[in-house]
Amino acid sequence: MTAPGEAARRKPARRPTIKDIARRAGVSESAVSFALNDRPGVSQDTRARVRRVAEELGWQASSAARALSGERVGCAGLVLARPAQTLGVESFFLQLVSGIQEVLSARKIALLFQVVEDLDTECALYRRWWAEGRVDGVLVVDPRTEDPRPELLASLGLPAVVVGGLATERPDDPPRAAHPQLPTVWADDSKAMARVLDHLYALGHRRIAHIAGMSGLAHTDRRIRSLRAEADQRGLDERQVRSVTTDYSDAEGAEATRRILDTPEPPTAIIYDNDVMAVAGASVAAGRGIPVPGQLSIVAWDDSALCRVTHPRLTALVRDTPGFGRLAAQELLAVLDGGPLRTVQGELPHLEARESTGAPPTP
Repeated sequence: MTAPGEAARRKPARRPTIKDIARRAGVSESAVSFALNDRPGVSQDTRARVRRVAEELGWQASSAARALSGERVGCAGLVLARPAQTLGVESFFLQLVSGIQEVLSARKIALLFQVVEDLDTECALYRRWWAEGRVDGVLVVDPRTEDPRPELLASLGLPAVVVGGLATERPDDPPRAAHPQLPTVWADDSKAMARVLDHLYALGHRRIAHIAGMSGLAHTDRRIRSLRAEADQRGLDERQVRSVTTDYSDAEGAEATRRILDTPEPPTAIIYDNDVMAVAGASVAAGRGIPVPGQLSIVAWDDSALCRVTHPRLTALVRDTPGFGRLAAQELLAVLDGGPLRTVQGELPHLEARESTGAPPTP
C-alpha cells in the first residue's frame, strides 16, 4: 500500500537513452546513433531493429543535443507582448494560432507560445531561445511603428516571419516589410477600412467615430490613416470623423464609447477595432436607451460568434483568420527549407452587413 504523500515524492520516470536502446537491441551505442540519424555504417536489418526498439521505449532525441549538433529542434516560437487580460476575450489570436498549429503539426513541429509584458521582455526571450537552441524560427506578430525586433532577429540570424507590415506615408501603398532579411505576411487594412467607410457613407452617415486598438501598433496606425484619407476624399473633417485608441479590452471599449457619446455632436456610427469592443459599445448604447441602428450604427472589425449572437447582430468585417495563420506558418517553413524571402498578402476581408447598421436618424 502506498504511504500518504509517497506518490508526490516519487521521481519522474527516467527518459530512455541511447545506451538503453543499444542494450535491448544488442548492438553498440555507435550503431544506434548511426541508425537513428540515418547515417551509413549499419545494415538495413540493424537500422530497422534499432528504430523499432527506440519506438517501444518511447525514445525521442533531446532538443538540446539536436541544437548542439546543428540539427533542427522541431519547434517554432510565438510571443505576444500584450496585456494578458485582453487575450482571454479576443477570438482573433485563438483563430490565428489554430491556423498556425494546423500547418506546423502536419510537419510534426511544436509551437512554443508565450505571453510577455513588453517588447524588452520579448527581445530578451528571443535571445535566450536562440542561445539555448529552443526554436528553429519564430513568428513575429503586432509590428510596431518603432520596432526593435526585426533588427534583433536579423542580427541573431534567427529565422522569422513578420505577420503584418509597417505603415507607409500613403495609406493606399502596400505596407513596408519590417526588415529586408525577414519575410512578411500582411493584410490590407487600408482597403478593409475603405470598405467599412463606403458602407457607412452610402447609408448617409457623416459623423463617424473609430474606436481603435493599441497605439504604436503598425496596423492601428494604418487603419487610422486610412480612415482619415477616406474621410478627406469625401470632404469630412476631423470633427466629423475621428479615432481614439484603446487596449482592445471590453472595459476600454465601453469607456471610449461613453466619452464619444457624451460629446456635443456624438457620432451616428462607430467602428470598433475588434468584436469584443463592439459588443461592449452596443451594451453601452442599450444602457442609455440609444437604439441600434435607429440612432447609432455599429461595425466590428473582426467577425465572431459574439457579433452573430448579439441583438441586433453586428455588421462586421469577415476574414479567414485561421487561413492567415496557415499562410504565416507556411512562409516560416519555406524559409527554414531554404526558400526565398517574400512579402505575401493575405485574403482581403469582406464586409458582412447585418442589423446593426442603417441610415442615420433624420436631423
